[in-house]
Amino acid sequence: MPDSLWQPAGNESVEAVPTMAVTPPPPLEPPPVKSVTLMLDWYLSPQHAALVIAQERGLYAAQGLEVNLLSPADPSIAIKLLTAGEVDLALTRQPLLHLHAHNGAPIVRIATLIETSLTAVIVLGEEQLETENTLAELHYGYTTGEGRDLSIPRLLPRSVQQTDDFTAPINLHFDPIRAMREGQIDAVADGYYHTLPQQLATEGINTHTIRFDELDIPRTDGLVVLANSDTLVRRADTWSRFVLALEQASHWIIDNPDAAWELLISAYPVLENDINASAWEDILRRMALNPAALDSRRYTAFETYLQQQGLIDDTLPVSRLAIDPHAL
Repeated sequence: MPDSLWQPAGNESVEAVPTMAVTPPPPLEPPPVKSVTLMLDWYLSPQHAALVIAQERGLYAAQGLEVNLLSPADPSIAIKLLTAGEVDLALTRQPLLHLHAHNGAPIVRIATLIETSLTAVIVLGEEQLETENTLAELHYGYTTGEGRDLSIPRLLPRSVQQTDDFTAPINLHFDPIRAMREGQIDAVADGYYHTLPQQLATEGINTHTIRFDELDIPRTDGLVVLANSDTLVRRADTWSRFVLALEQASHWIIDNPDAAWELLISAYPVLENDINASAWEDILRRMALNPAALDSRRYTAFETYLQQQGLIDDTLPVSRLAIDPHAL
């Protein structure tokens, strides 16, 4: 072997040290957090659990969101604020979504929190065999357009409303307890059946409940999240991430109902009372495990019902009322 290719073991050359150290690249800056304001349909309650749990478990933050929950001074303003662009999202019930959309409000459902109606007709007295005639003799109050336009017409036929001694239903201004306590009404056309009967019972007032399906009113989503349809496409990614956080929260609640209740009342101690605790198990059964999923048949059926009742002239396409944000 030529000497030029031979190097004694004692003179082994040391591998050259690289001039630049190999280090991990600096971490990428996290994407900017998007702030979202959501107006509740009324005061905070267990039916809003998925919204709260997503916040408390950092699920919004994991999606790059900061969600602020707001309670309205008046439940009727939530959709007005959403329409005006004063809030990003708002909660309502499916029937009110239809009625407001037909009045031109640029709103669309992007998620469902509760899959069944949370309201019903709450009637004074013990449950009894009731007929259309006995129900038509009652004096009703209502709190929203759902009660005024949907349940009352089923309870009070036009022939009854045209009689000389007919007493028109009254607007309760979201205070049905006072109206019943003072004897102003015999029934609430759209009361929350998880809480109102129990609240009245603490005052010694007995009631019974008539569900909307007993009045042949189609089933509807009990609590939905609305976005402004004018900005829907531009904010589609944000709404998709928001709804994903809700889905993760809903599954955790169902898998850990006791821990979820403890986290809920720890975050908002005002929710800890016997009425909310007794309603918790039933609310769990009604929670949407896939909030984005859209039951198009349900929305189409309710549009048809509104048209049959003479409340609308033409039906709206489902895409105008509700969407799956993941499909945008």
